[in-house]
This record gives sequence, structure tokens and C-alpha cells, in this order.
Amino acid sequence: MHVSDRPRVIIGDMGKLRRLNRGRSGFSLIELLIVIAIILIILAIAVPKLGSARMNATETIVIGEVQTIQKMQIQYMSQFGQYATTLAQLGPPASGGPGPQAADLIPNSLASGDKDGYLFIMAATPQGYTINANPKVYNSTGRRTFFSDQSMAIHYNWSQEPANATSPELK
Repeated sequence: MHVSDRPRVIIGDMGKLRRLNRGRSGFSLIELLIVIAIILIILAIAVPKLGSARMNATETIVIGEVQTIQKMQIQYMSQFGQYATTLAQLGPPASGGPGPQAADLIPNSLASGDKDGYLFIMAATPQGYTINANPKVYNSTGRRTFFSDQSMAIHYNWSQEPANATSPELK
């Protein structure tokens, strides 16, 4: 009989434990709301910094694209004896081989003038050329505008106003 009592004691203890833990299973609504509030606070802090970091990265890429255009202008000058007057002249030809109308020096994505959330505009001047890179949507795709010319210096503005030769120079 002693053997039959033992299982009853264990079963009796387990039943007691179940009754004690019955109200404690899972999280309460208040605990879940507190966790959600903490997550929302963290997101409210992190999301603006993420957008700022993305714009900084995009602007760094755009500066590199302006430098690429500058270098390819030098290459174009050495091949054809003048600067290209449009980005299309630096880009790939629609058909046939490269030439003065399409030298195949920059990718088509840059030759189109619309890349990385910026609009690239190149124009001929009596001295050479100018390049402007302006964000498509100010304060969303970029916060700075960029300018360069045959001097190879890159200038910038922290506003929607397009940068020019008198804007601060990038160091």
C-alpha cells in the first residue's frame, strides 16, 4: 500500500502546482503594452538617424559620380580635343562603336542624368563645362546640391539652391 500512496502524493502536489500557476500563464495585457511602448520609443529614436545615414551615404556616392564625370571629361578631351557638352556624349552609344557623340566612358545610368536620387546636369561653357547634381526630392534623397567644372573642385550647398562656383568647396 505504501507504493500506491506515493503516486497519489505526487499527483496531488502536481495538481496543487497547476492551481497555483493557472493565473500566471502568459503575459498580462499591461506587460505587453509596456513592451510595445518601449519598442516604439526605440524606433522613434532610430528611424530619423537611419534616414540621415542613408542621405549621407547617397551624398557620398553622388560625390563619387561627380568625380567620375570629371575624370571622364579629361579622357574625352584627350580623345576628341574638346570637353563633352552633354552626359550622353560621355555615355554608351545606342548602336555601333564609341565616338564623339557617345564615347562609352560612363554607364548609361549616369549618362541618363538620373541616378541615386539625384539629377545630374552638364552644360558647356566657353571655358569648358559645368556639372550640377541636385536631389530629386530635397531632404529626402539628399540635403546638399553639388557643382563642379573643369577646375575639378567640387562645391556644395546645404540647401535646395543649386551649388555654383562661389559655393563652399568640398575638402
